[in-house]
Amino acid sequence: MTYRVERMTPSGRIALLAGAVALGAILSMPWWASQGLIRDVITLSCFIAVAQMWNMLAGYGGLVSVGQQAFVGVGAYAMFVMAQLWGLNPFVAVGLSLLAPALLAVPIYLLLHRLEGPYFAIGTWVVAEALRLIATNTPMLNGGAGMSLRVMTQFSAHERAIAGAFLAALLLLVTVGGSYLLLRSRYGIALTAMRDNPVAARSQGVDVQRLRFLIFVAAAVGTGFAGAVYFMVQLRITPPSAFDMNWANLAIFIVMVGGIGSIEGVLIGAVIYFFADRWFGGFGASYLIVLGLLTLMTALFFREGLWGLWRRTFDAPWFPTRRTLIHTGRDTS
Repeated sequence: MTYRVERMTPSGRIALLAGAVALGAILSMPWWASQGLIRDVITLSCFIAVAQMWNMLAGYGGLVSVGQQAFVGVGAYAMFVMAQLWGLNPFVAVGLSLLAPALLAVPIYLLLHRLEGPYFAIGTWVVAEALRLIATNTPMLNGGAGMSLRVMTQFSAHERAIAGAFLAALLLLVTVGGSYLLLRSRYGIALTAMRDNPVAARSQGVDVQRLRFLIFVAAAVGTGFAGAVYFMVQLRITPPSAFDMNWANLAIFIVMVGGIGSIEGVLIGAVIYFFADRWFGGFGASYLIVLGLLTLMTALFFREGLWGLWRRTFDAPWFPTRRTLIHTGRDTS
């Protein structure tokens, strides 16, 4: 008997083609889309990136954080300082700003990695609040009044649209595409084993602590990237907006409703959150209560989220990562 290992599926090939078309459409937006549509697509891309990084952190690393806004704010403020105060090209500053969340993630993880479950979550929130207070009381950052990215006025609206579209496409490619490639690699097997049972994974030789550390740093960088892109488009930043708890809230909502531990669920949940925020965000507290109740109902009654419900009926993954052994016939040699 001869066999071969198959990882790609027909649905995966279709999704890969659709993803390439979507990225091409994003890159071409400056030549056909309105400024409002470009801003909306960039915002949605940032939501997807932040949620996918939280998905990798909680869905595979087992590290439930409610303080990812710390890296949103640090990445964004680093970009503002480099561009507005140091005079660097703001588009170059976006790339260099990723060093800040990467360097910050190391001591934060060393400080919090011994905590488990809710203690780790509370610890991440405390760190985020501490960073917000530091930003509020730092004169160089203009304190609570925030900063404006006035250097962007040297570029035309079309040039800013081109850069924003490129950064949005790159952000999706790095966070979503990078996560997919990681899960398809040999590290993906270790991550899946760690997600299912970290104790059993450790007994089989998986270095759980090392993987969690790498996932934590990678999630910090991806989240900081999203923060830098988002606030570059907003042209203004303040400590309450940069270190807003809603960044963690939206990530949790998107992942829980869409489906934790799946890239497909993040995309579904992000689209739902984006349109819900646009259509019902004006209702204030009542809107947030509805989102919270929906997240709670999902956690209680269908933990796999909307993607899990779909997958029960249709076995057609968009991002296939599992390996399937295919019988190809009898070996006559």
